[in-house]
Amino acid sequence: MEQVELRQLQYFVVVAEELNFRRAADRLFIAGPSLSQQIKALEHDLGVRLFDRDRRSVTLTPAGAALLPHTRSLLERAEDLRSRAARISGSEPVRLGYVNWLPPDLNARASAVARLHVDAWVAPSHTQAARVADGSLDLAVCWIDVQGLERHNLNARLLGADRLYAVTAGPDPAPVRAGDTAVLLDDDTTSWQSWNVYAQQIADDTGAQAEHILDGGITGPAFFDHVRRSRRPIINSPKGQTTPLPPDLIQRPVIDPKIYWTWSLVWRRNEVRSAVLTTVDALTQGTTDTGIHAPDAWLPATDPHRV
Repeated sequence: MEQVELRQLQYFVVVAEELNFRRAADRLFIAGPSLSQQIKALEHDLGVRLFDRDRRSVTLTPAGAALLPHTRSLLERAEDLRSRAARISGSEPVRLGYVNWLPPDLNARASAVARLHVDAWVAPSHTQAARVADGSLDLAVCWIDVQGLERHNLNARLLGADRLYAVTAGPDPAPVRAGDTAVLLDDDTTSWQSWNVYAQQIADDTGAQAEHILDGGITGPAFFDHVRRSRRPIINSPKGQTTPLPPDLIQRPVIDPKIYWTWSLVWRRNEVRSAVLTTVDALTQGTTDTGIHAPDAWLPATDPHRV
């Protein structure tokens, strides 16, 4: 029980409400495999199976059904505790921007130290980093490399990571070597500057084929059209991780190496406000092993979390 986290309990409740891991992952803004791993870890730590699951259905076990109301009650008490602590502390507002992913328990983590305002302007990673640098934001969750940190005079801590996969037409779901994949780069650097830098390094380091496009097809229907025309499986970007695949396309794990994208929490190096600094600590405390340091994992040489 010492290993059980409130975040895992929240995951349990959402999966119990959806009875579908994909929908639950979309709701929690995390990758499906990560959610499945966290549920398995929770089941191990509790010593009971919470769900019966196969390829077509997910159902609560008797133990899961019995524990669900108690879990909801525990989460409500934890939230009440955080709210009371925030009122006592007289916490001040902190402005945070993001790209397309946030930890599902973001507000719960920060509520005891600051009033976190998530900015409504969802923008690319390089834009959000620049907004932190110019003072428009206090924090941002984004992808950034060491050159970006130096250019904008920012600090970064690891907040999460996505393992990228490949998408292909056809029935074969077997793993594919990174060198046998393709990766898309878009000429629209206003939207895709960070992805282009990252994708080019994938191509340079693994032998993946870099394909330049003009139509914004890094994600969405245009991406699926590129996949159908490609002779190689195409690596899926983090922005497309939760998009349902059309029935004629399949997801394939990328190996040799496994490709990871990191999410950093960034803030100004000259930041002195305690609310911002304590929010950084609150949001990054207890970040679990994301797999990025495994021997078969790949990160760009310029990723600040590679070492």
